[in-house]
Amino acid sequence: ILKKHLSEWEHDNVVLSGTHTHCGPAGYFQYTLFMLAGNGYIKASIEPLVSGIVKSIDIAHSKMKPGRIYRNKGEIYDSSLNRSPHSYLNNPEKERSRYKANTDKQVLVLKFTDLDGDGIGMISWFAVHAVSMNYTNRMVSSDNMGYASYLLESDKNPGELPGQGGFVAGFSSSNLGDVSPNTRGPYCVNTGLPCDYLNSSCPIGGTKMCQSFGPGADMFDSTQIIGHNIYMKAKELYANAVDEVTGPVRFAHQWVNMTDVTVKINDTHTVSTCKPAMGHSFAAGTIDGGGDLNFTQGAVEGDPFWDGIRDALLGPPSNETQKCHHPKPILISTGEMNWPLPWHPQIVDVQIIVIGSVAVLAVPGEMTTMSGRRLREAVKESSSTFKNTEVVIAGLSNIYTHYITTYEEYQVQRYEGASTIYGPHTLTAYLHKFRELAKAIVQDRVSELPVGPEPPFFTNVFSLMGTAAADGKPENTSFGEVLEQVLPLYRQVGHLNAFLPLLPLCFFVPLQRDKTFVTVEIYDNRTETWEVVYNDASWETRFHWLKGSNRESNATVEWHIPQSAPTGFYRIRHFGHYKELQGLKPIITPYEGSSDVFTVTSNYYYSDN
Repeated sequence: ILKKHLSEWEHDNVVLSGTHTHCGPAGYFQYTLFMLAGNGYIKASIEPLVSGIVKSIDIAHSKMKPGRIYRNKGEIYDSSLNRSPHSYLNNPEKERSRYKANTDKQVLVLKFTDLDGDGIGMISWFAVHAVSMNYTNRMVSSDNMGYASYLLESDKNPGELPGQGGFVAGFSSSNLGDVSPNTRGPYCVNTGLPCDYLNSSCPIGGTKMCQSFGPGADMFDSTQIIGHNIYMKAKELYANAVDEVTGPVRFAHQWVNMTDVTVKINDTHTVSTCKPAMGHSFAAGTIDGGGDLNFTQGAVEGDPFWDGIRDALLGPPSNETQKCHHPKPILISTGEMNWPLPWHPQIVDVQIIVIGSVAVLAVPGEMTTMSGRRLREAVKESSSTFKNTEVVIAGLSNIYTHYITTYEEYQVQRYEGASTIYGPHTLTAYLHKFRELAKAIVQDRVSELPVGPEPPFFTNVFSLMGTAAADGKPENTSFGEVLEQVLPLYRQVGHLNAFLPLLPLCFFVPLQRDKTFVTVEIYDNRTETWEVVYNDASWETRFHWLKGSNRESNATVEWHIPQSAPTGFYRIRHFGHYKELQGLKPIITPYEGSSDVFTVTSNYYYSDN
């Protein structure tokens, strides 16, 4: 599909930027550290992602037409907090005094219309982590940013299912590295007392007990609240956007070996980046989800016990790498480990897309609040051309390299500093590279920029997942058979569930692409047909799969019936595939299951008796 577009879409002018949900399938990022964390290369994960991205580009290309872009910006004050305030306070007081808060509250919205003024789409940038769904969640979710997108697209595409309709609403990452949506703040969940300020741990239970939740009653409620806040502000800014973006489209892209960047900071001093390494505090996690072992944030010295285990299993870091990363005590010297594949990227993308009076900085990692402010400022100061340009950071773009703190924040070695993999001068290197790109764009000499060393393409990937066994089922049953039926009657009100436990199943996700595992359908008396009103991408549905014994598995479908659901007759259906063996040959067969018909009414009295 992309071959027919290659003359127009290349590395220079395409940015792949993630919303950074923590509830997505693993198995696609092919560096060893991530492969070990996600059971290696998983074909069923990467193929739908690649195919979906390519298809999205193809659809967008085929629907291109002349239009207009408008920009607008505002602020959100009730949806984020700084999860490492101790690190933030290590930045110079004079610098901090220039800002009202220790996180960026601004929202930038780009509004896209056709020449008639009809809306085509919107992109919004706001700095907050998509971790409202916490570490106990086991469902694929696009989290708070995805919920905001779901709401706005539902507004603009009435009557359409999620992901369908002409209007696209993108809610993108920015400098969210130290920004949490869990606005109640950290406390010890086992005692109710405050956590230790420096290392975010509790006297009993350590870092695992120091957690931050909210603002809702549970993670689903919190996701809705934060997502709704972001949606409402974006909707307001979109509706009132009148500042038209005019001017040329320009762009610059470069691959950079981030393990070997040297920057001259004055006449007598230069600084350099390092080979990648993770610090001890990386293993401590954050207040959004602490680690399981006895690591703490803020560690500037190693631990003999864990260092001994590291040396025995992985080997010690070299003196050169330890010195380069100081004061980080190195837990995993990933840049010195290349078996079976490199453990971390060395080659990364730096990229700027300028659309008239808007400059999008595509950053391959999670910048902290102050790091992002410094980068925006550096680009604006690189040329008077950018004086009135809205400069925005598109975080987590093109490749992932963990965190990017300021030099001062790095010294504290909380989670973000310990996860700044190229050492204390990582930000300095990025400032230097983005200044170069910005100047090249302004001076019209992008063609003179070195392309840089192209990143590797791995073919010798490995998987830690065994081959899926054939699916089993009890005698005298069928795949897709309902084990526990719905009730005959439900009330038209939120947070009532319709449960549909089912038998199977072996998921073959590529076979389900562009389809759904779940539908909620209402009977249309006029046409005497069933109409799909919700699917598995709808916020109102939840799909749980539980692997059982004897190769038997169960699934449960929930429909949280909203007050807006029309009264009438409904059914819930499930679709999937099961695997069986015919001799030694695996056979994949589709199946489906359906609940009984049930009624949704505005009011009722029902007794199980």
